[in-house]
Amino acid sequence: MSTYNESVGEVDIIFAGGGTAACVAAGRLAKANPELKILLVEGGKNNFNNPTVTNPAVFLSHLAPDSKTALFYKSKKSEHLNGREAVVPMGGILGGGSSINFMMYTRAQGIDFDSWNTPGWSAKEMIPLCKKLETYHPGGTNFDPSNHGHGGPIHVSDGGYRGKSENQFIDTVKKMGYKEFDDLQDFESCGGFGKWARYVSPEGKRQDAAHRYIHPLLQSGDYPNLHILVESKVVRVLFDESSPPRATGIEYIANPEHQPQTALSKPDPKTITAKKLVVVTAGALGTPQILERSGVGNPEILRKLDIPVVADVPGVGENYQDHHLLLYPYKTNLEEGETLDTILSGRKDFVKALEAKDPFLGWNGIDVAGKIRPTESEIASMGPDFRKDWDRDFAPYPTKPLMLYGVVNAFLADPSLVEAGQYVTMGNYTAYPYSRGSIHITSKDDVVTGYEFDNGFLNHPSDLKKQVWAYKTIREIARRLPYSKGELAMGHPQFKEGSKAALSEVAAGPIENIEYSADDDEVIENFIRENLNTTWHSLGTCAMRPKEDGGVVDGELNVYGTSGLKVADLSMVPENVAANTNNTALAVGEKTAVIIGRELGLTV
Repeated sequence: MSTYNESVGEVDIIFAGGGTAACVAAGRLAKANPELKILLVEGGKNNFNNPTVTNPAVFLSHLAPDSKTALFYKSKKSEHLNGREAVVPMGGILGGGSSINFMMYTRAQGIDFDSWNTPGWSAKEMIPLCKKLETYHPGGTNFDPSNHGHGGPIHVSDGGYRGKSENQFIDTVKKMGYKEFDDLQDFESCGGFGKWARYVSPEGKRQDAAHRYIHPLLQSGDYPNLHILVESKVVRVLFDESSPPRATGIEYIANPEHQPQTALSKPDPKTITAKKLVVVTAGALGTPQILERSGVGNPEILRKLDIPVVADVPGVGENYQDHHLLLYPYKTNLEEGETLDTILSGRKDFVKALEAKDPFLGWNGIDVAGKIRPTESEIASMGPDFRKDWDRDFAPYPTKPLMLYGVVNAFLADPSLVEAGQYVTMGNYTAYPYSRGSIHITSKDDVVTGYEFDNGFLNHPSDLKKQVWAYKTIREIARRLPYSKGELAMGHPQFKEGSKAALSEVAAGPIENIEYSADDDEVIENFIRENLNTTWHSLGTCAMRPKEDGGVVDGELNVYGTSGLKVADLSMVPENVAANTNNTALAVGEKTAVIIGRELGLTV
């Protein structure tokens, strides 16, 4: 393994951040030209053969409050969240989010790439890269294999284990009038549910970007041109005096979060130079901070911190987006092997299961996905302002879902809060939220807490209406499931006494739709404000669009006002996608490799 040290000296390309897209691009380029010296700098630890990474069933361990594999960004208090400070986790380990996410295989709709309105990034140009990155194993009666790739590094499969309740769920929603799709991830399907594949190999191992694009090269010994530097935080990009300023390298420090706690002063900064290119890849919340500490951003923000302005790019740190998530738990009569609760609660021993090579460990507990649009009557019930939004942004585009759904066979919180049992959690997340936020630095040197973050959740009124509708919709589904034993009260709105919407055990016999009063709607809205949170899908803060429209990078990922500097992670995504964002990050990595390869005369 080639771990960077000072003897390596100058490199050709530095990736400042070791997340999903960075691993893809660095691996592709290193393989394309073994003479090209590439360095990947990651703030967290190496993920190589970490059992909590490679075994899907324990993915929630990465979101524990004491986790060292995630970065937890605290947003400022928001009146839209009833004064809460929401926390947004990001990947804090080599491989980024792909190493710690829920492994839910979801691809953007084709129309999403077209919405980016940038030559080279249309659906026609991006879909082949989405196929290139994968080896897709599932099939189906009405499955079209041409919509998927069959020779890429990322294996997509069932992981060797599926629950049985998925069939009961699909049967239930079909009786309610929803469509079933054999392939909900074909870039167009919308308006129903389908069985969910995952980023897990048939052998039950997570398919993170580092294990699929980086580690095979490092372990082979055939690519001494590829280097990694972990537990190191990039402070800033360095520039020369040319016009426009050219990126010449980076300044970094040992990550204080991963160092022994001693009385020593803060770590000394070090520098590494890059002959050809610096690519900032620290994620939607990390990348804008690096750019601002480097002097690239809004001059008003930079001058307050005595940072010399290298490039006047006001869009840095703006346009923050995330899917808005609510999680609603339900009690069930499922057997122990039908949910993850046994292993999450410790009733099933992880070490023993690991030793026994239990196929259960290859399961993420998430077997059903949904991409849903409201009916005409439901649209009308959300009021005239929502109707205007719908008619403009959704009615002309039938492949755009209003809401994304996921069914997680587990209780997604501290298991000590509930009785030992088997639970399912219904997740509703807004596909295209209108709400926008921002992140900006408050210190020129503090790489850990020197920022102010406004996630913007629910600062557009239509986003609250979407979630109220989504709660009512998923509740009607859940109460009809044959294995449901009713809502887990602690995770639902507490309706007033006498309300027709009151929580209850599933009733015997025919089930009528719940009636909600205006007071009930207020209770739901308040619950949403109290509980809505991140879907871990941050993007948009260094958007790819014209500079005059708030853009930070052009279609070749070049940062405006500089040379030799690119951004290549989800921060460059200008408009949201109706999907969990891992696939988009992988595709951005593939596109980055193609762009850089073309500039260097390589075929990638």
